[in-house]
Amino acid sequence: MKNLIIIGNGMVGHHCVEQLIEQGATAHYQIHVFGEERHIAYDRVHLSEYFTGRDAESLALGSAEDYIAGGITLHLDEVVISIDRDNGEIVTSRGRHPYDSLVMATGSTPFVPPIEGLGAVGSAEAASNRLVYRTLEDLDQIRAAAKGKTRGVVVGGGLLGLEAANALKSLGLEAHVVEFAPRLMPVQLDEDGGQTLKQHITALGVGVHLNRATTSIVPGDDYKWRMNFADGEHLETDLIVFSAGIRPQDALARTASLEIGERGGIIIDDECRTSDPEIFAIGECALWQSRIFGLVAPGYQMARGVASLLAASTHGESGEAGDSFCFQGADMSTKLKLLGVDVGSIGDAHGQTEGAISYRYCDEAEGVYRRLVVSKDRKQVLGAVLVGDNSRYDTLLQYVSNAIAAPKDPAALILPDSSGEAITLGADALPATATLCSCHNVSKGDVCGAIDAGHNDLGAIKASTKASTGCGGCAALLKKVVDAELESRGVEVDHSLCEHFAHTRQELYSLVRVESIETFSELMARHGRHAGALGCEICKPAVGSILASCWNAPITDPSHIPQQDTNDTFMANMQKNGTYSVVPRIPGGEITPDKLIAIGDVAKRYNLYTKITGGQRIDLFGAQLHELPEIWGELIAAGFETGHAYGKSTRTVKSCIGTTWCRYGVQDSMAMALRLEDRYKGLRSPHKLKFAVSGCTRECAEAQSKDVGVIATENGWNLYVCGNGGMRPRHAELFATDLDDETLISTIDRFLMFYIRTADRLQRTSVWREGLEGGLDYLKDVIIDDSLGLGDVLETQMQLLVERYECEWANALKHPEKLKRFRSYVNDQRPDPGVVNIVEREQIRPAPTALIASDAPTAEASSTKTTSQLVTEIR
Repeated sequence: MKNLIIIGNGMVGHHCVEQLIEQGATAHYQIHVFGEERHIAYDRVHLSEYFTGRDAESLALGSAEDYIAGGITLHLDEVVISIDRDNGEIVTSRGRHPYDSLVMATGSTPFVPPIEGLGAVGSAEAASNRLVYRTLEDLDQIRAAAKGKTRGVVVGGGLLGLEAANALKSLGLEAHVVEFAPRLMPVQLDEDGGQTLKQHITALGVGVHLNRATTSIVPGDDYKWRMNFADGEHLETDLIVFSAGIRPQDALARTASLEIGERGGIIIDDECRTSDPEIFAIGECALWQSRIFGLVAPGYQMARGVASLLAASTHGESGEAGDSFCFQGADMSTKLKLLGVDVGSIGDAHGQTEGAISYRYCDEAEGVYRRLVVSKDRKQVLGAVLVGDNSRYDTLLQYVSNAIAAPKDPAALILPDSSGEAITLGADALPATATLCSCHNVSKGDVCGAIDAGHNDLGAIKASTKASTGCGGCAALLKKVVDAELESRGVEVDHSLCEHFAHTRQELYSLVRVESIETFSELMARHGRHAGALGCEICKPAVGSILASCWNAPITDPSHIPQQDTNDTFMANMQKNGTYSVVPRIPGGEITPDKLIAIGDVAKRYNLYTKITGGQRIDLFGAQLHELPEIWGELIAAGFETGHAYGKSTRTVKSCIGTTWCRYGVQDSMAMALRLEDRYKGLRSPHKLKFAVSGCTRECAEAQSKDVGVIATENGWNLYVCGNGGMRPRHAELFATDLDDETLISTIDRFLMFYIRTADRLQRTSVWREGLEGGLDYLKDVIIDDSLGLGDVLETQMQLLVERYECEWANALKHPEKLKRFRSYVNDQRPDPGVVNIVEREQIRPAPTALIASDAPTAEASSTKTTSQLVTEIR
């Protein structure tokens, strides 16, 4: 067998391994993979999630067992020191290994500009100062450096720079970004797009400093460092993270005398071969026609081609690419979410094509910017820039990628509320060559081929083609294509909720309403596929939510408890260390001193960590199961109610102070917030609901990022709907203007009940709105104009839920039988003796997941752990 060595176990190197296994190359090659990191290949695209709860294991792209099963020998934490081309060997920190063919997937390194005061490269001073954002180890160093600090600066305003700034914010630091260019993300965005992004970023509390060249770093007066800029300005900070670009990792290639580009990078030809025909280079270390591709999709394309060449060479045939494989560059379009802000860049985003014409749409109030670049004859879409809203990205990408003829009026592609061809481009308009998944190079034809092969559901098609298993950005488009293809072939697309119900969530809701069904067992008996079945993790919570949305009976009643998930069962959010959080309702954020004292007394008595939430409430963390009834007994006695933080229901109504105190307020936003929260508290829905009321257009309550947002005007209230933050942020849309109090309430009643009636399970209002045929205009017709004649019905249904509201915790405390589940052990009312809370800096920190194990260290052994780690240990 021949020897094949791959240097680099990043995303691109790992993908090359996957392709080699898939194409049967392991039957002809003894393959060794060397990675200098101790972690197996992991998802760098979602690296920032490492600061929000994901660990190295969950980010991993595979496991050591996968490599063994594939016949691959994996060497982690082993540095390749040199390549001996004369003898066909590599030299590592642990020995020598022969090769017949070699693939270099060494990636890139962060560029740290030479700045006076950083210290010489390699010095101890430089090691502590040169924080970068590239690997898991880098993130660990940033986390450690951030302890006890208050301000951090990121040098570099590109993609990774903004992700690094988000990481600093997540660590509790005041974050700033310093960028040499006159705008953020200068490679992807034009001037107006960069300005719009800056507005979003600064609104999130991140300082943005453009046109700044750092000349020196010296000790600061108020912070550890002072960054001096070329224009005479300066900025002080506790730590500095460099993300000023990347440089190809080509040191090995240089020492091996391979041909290197003038500014770095291993020169490759169209087959990704270096100047040595037996050595290939792929990914960010490779220089093709003077270009380095800094995205994962081009690297994957190179990896697939090289794997095909290597597999074909073993038996003299042409594989998928075979001898005809020819790398011809790659699409650098990107769809990103930076600090929760949508950013998209497609094709010729800067309009550099000769004769190109640009259309621009800018909504400063909503923070949305779109630029469309078309050919001189306006018949071809060449590129686009999107900031603040990526909902049109998939459509625009297909126009560019597949040369689909532009509509007669190209501006329709980016203008709001358009019903033209641009917005309604369907799956049938895409040619077979249309790329759906750029990460794995899956075309519409590939998906159709998988369907031809008998894969008739989305999961099987994903497994077969790997579409949407990379960054996941193509998931919606993939589903659209799959459903359209199945339906065009006469295959009935199964929209069943699960194996137990041959109905959608909307159909089940209607059945429950029309037939006055009040229990899960009754619904299963009448309409389930398996009478007497207990249900599954899909239908039980979905039906439980439907029943609550229709009849609002206590979820702790014996007939409803089996349908609840853990959080609803115990009416508290389970945290990662096995304890629970307690969130009393504080309507509108308004609270009396006595209630503040009551919360403080409870927190001290039960040794709970306290946190002010984004919804103007106080979250109490660290409660043990048996303590929940005691804690809630005290809180209810003090006048509190459950805040439903554990349920898919109304969470909060955020508010500014309005005319009560603010000199800018034009309406009493506090009074309206209290009224809304009192009316809709406990309302169960397909997903959580968040509200906000602002007393003027200064928008201090951030109403335009909520499911229901209300903003005061001189003449009443403006109503915004279907916005949300989180993983998929979306601005709410203006629904009605200058409403009086009663009309506002009735309109919200109708809107919420129509959403509950027609949305899918676990579907946010924003996603529901995007899927409504007819869009916002249709919703206005139904809710405001009552085109379906449902207005009175929806209001009556809401009033029934309002009248039946009862605090779920108050109800549970009245019934001893309901409290029996709040025990650590069924046959023992004592608390779990293995859970010990240790106080650090007067606050309890969340326990690290790694400690929740039978061989966890003792409390004494954990005394050296950082204060950002948990201190609840399972002995």
